[in-house]
Amino acid sequence: MAFNPEQFTNIIDEAINSIVYPSTAPSLFEPVKYTLASGGKRLRPTLTLAVYEALSRRSPEEAVNQALAIELYHNFTLLHDDVMDRAELRRGRPTVHCKWNDNVAILSGDAMLTLASQYLCRNAGEHLAALSECFNRTAMEVYEGQQLDMEFERRDDVTVAEYMEMIRLKTSVLLAGACRLGAILAGASEEVCNAIADYGEALGLAFQLRDDWLDTFGDPAVFGKEIGGDIVNRKKTWLLITGLNEAPDQLPSIIAEDLEDDELISQVRHVYLLLHLDRRCNEIAEKYSAKAIECLSKIDMDVDARNFFQNLARQASSRTH
Repeated sequence: MAFNPEQFTNIIDEAINSIVYPSTAPSLFEPVKYTLASGGKRLRPTLTLAVYEALSRRSPEEAVNQALAIELYHNFTLLHDDVMDRAELRRGRPTVHCKWNDNVAILSGDAMLTLASQYLCRNAGEHLAALSECFNRTAMEVYEGQQLDMEFERRDDVTVAEYMEMIRLKTSVLLAGACRLGAILAGASEEVCNAIADYGEALGLAFQLRDDWLDTFGDPAVFGKEIGGDIVNRKKTWLLITGLNEAPDQLPSIIAEDLEDDELISQVRHVYLLLHLDRRCNEIAEKYSAKAIECLSKIDMDVDARNFFQNLARQASSRTH
């Protein structure tokens, strides 16, 4: 069958709209519906569907349950992350803990996690054990990444290498896991599973570095959330870590000052621009996009499928939202 990437979003959205929620405590699931209705790029479930179709040459709808599982899991992490980060905006809308409260965000997030586990197992057949192992290993690594992220907020000596490992765990392994789920369902060899997971990991690193850039230099109307949040929260990003190392006489004193948010963002951005960190951050993201494309050389797939994955990798380091 011909590779048709245009259908992926429709398949995912239809699956989300078809979720049947338990009726016992409907208010538990209102934040779940609200979160899923917020849209987003649907990148992770798209990867699962695309990998499955590319490697099996069968209908991607056969992998819809596992794609939905990865999307539910991803959104579960966002609900909890927003509570921990005290974020007020997500995808241009109030975060769940702001619209409701912290307890609602935590409990509804837990419900999303359980729903994800349920969908992972549906129609898994002989692949259930491998799917579960992949899903659980990926989830644990995401938690490890989030823990490191929180610890870095209290440290002043975080290195770029430590930061890259943190974002690999917090962001990249979930894209890698989404790819591996599709490959497992397709019955791919371990070598191919590893190669497509490596693609997802490199894609995720490009994606996160670009995300860091967008948080500081993006357009909030396009990006979908407030600009400068990482600076205000003193989050250890590639930009901040590199800036602290290369401007030790300027940036630490600015960060230490009790400035209004807008002034803090303005002054930190000014230092970043003097050091050309905006350009350099993008260059590193582009290198990871190129690495992702290189991983595809180890995998046999149709030309249309290969073009899809290559374009996705290029977009990861050039996106505006």
